[in-house]
Amino acid sequence: MKLTDLLEDKKDLPFSGITADSRKVKKNCLFAALPGSKSNGNDFIPDAVRHGASFILGDEKARLPELNYDGITLINHENPRWAFAKLVAKFYKSQPLNIVAVTGTSGKTSVVSFVQQIWHLSGIEKCASLGTLGVSGPNISRDGGLTTPDTESLHANLADLAAGGINHLALEASSHGLDQYRLDGVKIAAAAYTNLSRDHLDYHKDMNEYFEAKSRLFSEVMAPNGIAVINADDEYATRLKKICESAGHQIISFGQNGETIKLLKRIPRPEGQDIEFTVRDNRYALTLPLVGEFQVMNALCALGLVLSQDDNLDKYAPLLEKLNGVPGRLQFMDGLEKGAVYIDYAHKPAALEMVLKTLRRHTQGRLIVVFGCGGNRDAGKRAIMGKIAVENADKVIVTDDNPRYEDPAKIRQKIMESAVGATEIADRGKAIEISIMDLNEGDVLVIAGKGHEKGQIIGDDVLEFDDVEEVKKAIEKVNKK
Repeated sequence: MKLTDLLEDKKDLPFSGITADSRKVKKNCLFAALPGSKSNGNDFIPDAVRHGASFILGDEKARLPELNYDGITLINHENPRWAFAKLVAKFYKSQPLNIVAVTGTSGKTSVVSFVQQIWHLSGIEKCASLGTLGVSGPNISRDGGLTTPDTESLHANLADLAAGGINHLALEASSHGLDQYRLDGVKIAAAAYTNLSRDHLDYHKDMNEYFEAKSRLFSEVMAPNGIAVINADDEYATRLKKICESAGHQIISFGQNGETIKLLKRIPRPEGQDIEFTVRDNRYALTLPLVGEFQVMNALCALGLVLSQDDNLDKYAPLLEKLNGVPGRLQFMDGLEKGAVYIDYAHKPAALEMVLKTLRRHTQGRLIVVFGCGGNRDAGKRAIMGKIAVENADKVIVTDDNPRYEDPAKIRQKIMESAVGATEIADRGKAIEISIMDLNEGDVLVIAGKGHEKGQIIGDDVLEFDDVEEVKKAIEKVNKK
């Protein structure tokens, strides 16, 4: 049987289920034998047949087992991942009516959250976001795993959201997900590009291949004549713009060099920043309750995506003043009478340096950082992060992160070797409390490394531990004094 016959047939697909996991195969299912980095799906075809698969999708080398293949249909395709995505989309059928997607090295999680928030604040109740933090929306909260879920899980989520009445969805599109065709078959009306910097080169062979994976969202996944929202300040913007023009996409550009949404001014404040920007010659001045220039760009990107679906500018632009940060991403903790506290997921050298340099612009007094390093992970970064901390902060407290199976004292010792003048406090909760007790007017404190995590991994145990809750308890103690 040819794939085109299944895709073009107006009737229901002739199988009862669809999966790329042979362990999930049931009677009359379609099993997709997909190529992988560690294993080849073709090796699991016999297992799928034994479990009752009636259809097998594989590459051109896929073959049915010599025995027990009566009544089984084999579909060979040169790109089984793409074929699988198309079949999964048809199998699950339903998707939210308005889907926008975001790709880029950083900012994806914040942008989809901001889009969902703007929609909700504007009165669109049936809206959600999907990505690194899971599925989120009014009365919806499901933890996530991958930035872009596997193909089957993604479409199952889309169908479930549509069945629940969700008609607006913002989702993250990772380079892995795009390269592996997980998003093909998703009906995307508008797509945004935030930025591109060195990352995932253990997967992509070079930056050019990395860019090409990202650009698939615009050149292949989104149908022609869609809407592309592009960061005009990024070095790849011109290249991406040409790709979008070839696909017939309308372009909304944003940033200091933006032609549609142009950032004019940004003045940092301790708890946010004043910004001025124009949207097609309409001027807006407002206070964004988020810190960092990158958050301004994320907010403008989100505005561009919202406007791509409804051009009511005066309805949406003022709502940027009401945005909340994503949990664990420079998350501001209110309630403190003096000083400011932020929680951030930064657990790599570049991320820690960026967070400290960002907060320095919002600091009138001392910049203080509490952080540690995880065990059984890149040990070489410990000394690097210690050096970055003391070079960019006025006070450094080194504490435990997730020691896992390593001796936490030895992890701290390695950090302290390069963190000259830093204070060592093993107990993370105590380190947080002491640092907050020590805050003065104008000081800014960032607790880095664990962000949104709700546990601390020690050996085989995951102990309940949440930086957010620890900060809340410490703030309560300070305010009672």
